[in-house]
Amino acid sequence: MATLVETVDCRIVIDPGVALGPWRYGLRPHELELERLSQHWREIKTHSQNSDVLVITHYHYDHHNPREPQIFRDKIVLLKHPEKNINFSQKRRSAYFLKQIEGLPREILYCDGKSFEFGNTTITFSQPVFHGIDSKLGYVTEVAIKEGKDVFLHTSDIEGPSLKDQTLFIIENDPNTIFCDGPLTYMLNTNYPLRSLQDSIQNIMEIIDKTRVKKFVLDHHFLRDIQWKERIKDLFPFAESRGLEIISAAEFKGLKKDLLEARRKELWETVPQTQTSYQDLDMFTE
Repeated sequence: MATLVETVDCRIVIDPGVALGPWRYGLRPHELELERLSQHWREIKTHSQNSDVLVITHYHYDHHNPREPQIFRDKIVLLKHPEKNINFSQKRRSAYFLKQIEGLPREILYCDGKSFEFGNTTITFSQPVFHGIDSKLGYVTEVAIKEGKDVFLHTSDIEGPSLKDQTLFIIENDPNTIFCDGPLTYMLNTNYPLRSLQDSIQNIMEIIDKTRVKKFVLDHHFLRDIQWKERIKDLFPFAESRGLEIISAAEFKGLKKDLLEARRKELWETVPQTQTSYQDLDMFTE
């Protein structure tokens, strides 16, 4: 979900991090996943170093990387509050992160429920909402960036949206482009109830009906599931009837979808390995 947003006034990177599931289908990441991780992290670092504002919506390692604090030098850093509405794991990570970047940013501001202006660009944050369907994984802040009549909305890790407060922030900001992290369907009926998937589909339909969204991206957790399109098959004709498409982040960029993590079992069975290093992979897992 690392995302670069450019406006006339500033360049903003939301959640400059990248990660792999340390285990999926009982398997460690394939070499192709490790190569892709390195590629994306190089790109994220470049964009972050060339940006004015860095946003951290929460403290999971796929959304920030405390081991390379130099990307925060001379930046304005907008952070999810490190002590309020936070679970124990993220509170510990936030303290470590703040120690790592100490003295580097131009300014650190806590963003929960606040708005910030940079010329004609306004960055608005939701109050903390659940990372998913309850407080077990902590809280995140959703982000809306407005320039003129254009609004881009980034949901962070809401795993849906399955809940009303997660949905209401999106509707209230009336975005024309949405990057949504999508339901946690690869854990359906274990850590993610079928009811939450059904609620997410209904809430996405409501968002489409009540906002002017024209580009709706569903990605992140959702594309760990090779059957992601089948899971939301009712959404596609509904969106089409309203004049828009539900697409992946790759499709948004004009790229071919390449669901490496979802295909991990297939990769291990069919793609030869030449070298695999899991050194420091702990900091590249959620």
